[in-house]
Amino acid sequence: MAAIELGLVLLSLVIWIGLLTLRGQFWRTDQQLEVTKTIDQKLPSVCAVIPARNEADLLPKTLRSLLCQDYPGLFNIFLVDDHSTDKTAEVAKQTAQSLNKDKLLHIITAEPLPPGWSGKLWAMEQGVNKAIEILEPDYFLLTDADIEHDVANLHQLVAKAEQENLDLVSVMVQLRCESFWEKFLIPAFVFFFQKLYPFRWVNDPNKSTAAAAGGCILIRTAALKRIGSMQAIRQALIDDCTLAHAVKSSGNGRIWLGLSSATHSLRPYPSLTTIWDMVARTAFTQLNYSPLLLIGTVIGMTLIYMVPLLGLILGGLMGNWLVAVTGLSAWLLMALAYLPMIRFYKCPVWLAFCLPAVAFLYTLMTIDSALRYWQGRGGAWKGRVFDAPRTSLNATYGDSCFTEQPCPKLFPNLGRGSSLHKR
Repeated sequence: MAAIELGLVLLSLVIWIGLLTLRGQFWRTDQQLEVTKTIDQKLPSVCAVIPARNEADLLPKTLRSLLCQDYPGLFNIFLVDDHSTDKTAEVAKQTAQSLNKDKLLHIITAEPLPPGWSGKLWAMEQGVNKAIEILEPDYFLLTDADIEHDVANLHQLVAKAEQENLDLVSVMVQLRCESFWEKFLIPAFVFFFQKLYPFRWVNDPNKSTAAAAGGCILIRTAALKRIGSMQAIRQALIDDCTLAHAVKSSGNGRIWLGLSSATHSLRPYPSLTTIWDMVARTAFTQLNYSPLLLIGTVIGMTLIYMVPLLGLILGGLMGNWLVAVTGLSAWLLMALAYLPMIRFYKCPVWLAFCLPAVAFLYTLMTIDSALRYWQGRGGAWKGRVFDAPRTSLNATYGDSCFTEQPCPKLFPNLGRGSSLHKR
């Protein structure tokens, strides 16, 4: 038994050494949108597309932040009211009128959701089509109704794309981190995402790794047309990473993903239940709805995150100091890797040592996600349930990111894209 315990904690330690040295420096937070806003040539035109379903409470802040962008080029906003029941369209119109910018805002009433589409992507498809019909912009800014943009965000995104000849630029906006459960779980959510999709690898055109954060994506219209627009990814619940993979693999391979500390999501997750439901909605999707990958993920999460602390405790209780010290070493490496994200979110340092408990909760959420899927309750959002096809997702071009990304057994995403903004 002692030999098994020692073998497990040693394996966990070796894995953490490998992650820290070979995994694209995923733990760093240095990939941030820091560019000058100088654009030498003619300023490109941009259309923002915002799918909005019952967002009347947030739009006075989030829509205002878009209307007040300092971007000097042609900029219009297409808000798609996705069958809201809370006067979303009326609040949006009033917000624009209060700033005397109602001419910049185009409100579209969404058509009924057709079979084979997720709600968010169907709304975005309609917004994109209308914008192309009216304005034919150079870029689209795909964003969510809960994002409060820094006044310089759009200008910086366009400058980044123009200066580096990028087809897609995306930032992982700073998620709300105010309540206890947000501080306990949200930084880890971003940490797991970075481990699955190391930003340095995403930003390297010579690597196939591709990802984006759905809350804020700037994409060239030419690139969007090249991949077949939203039609190509219409069934993807993890639409941001699917979109990024399609763009990177079909064009010049140049996309960019980074963090932002200035643009924020206002979506609150004040309780464990709200975060649990958010993760459980799409976690099993990331595992390609595979029971084998689910088992592998549970084993991997246990080995990587929980074995070190268990080894420390059991080794200490049993007087096996080699097991205890090895477990402690792996736990300290884990905390060291997590610390930059804890600091980025300005959370107490002691939370860096809580990653085993956090991982345990995320593992339970992933198991629950599978149970919900098997019970026909997967993908629920604001009263709408999207039941993904139970046949292989590999059959469609848009879902190829599920098969060409790192194995979820060791690098689980446990949810969205990034995404806290899935619909």
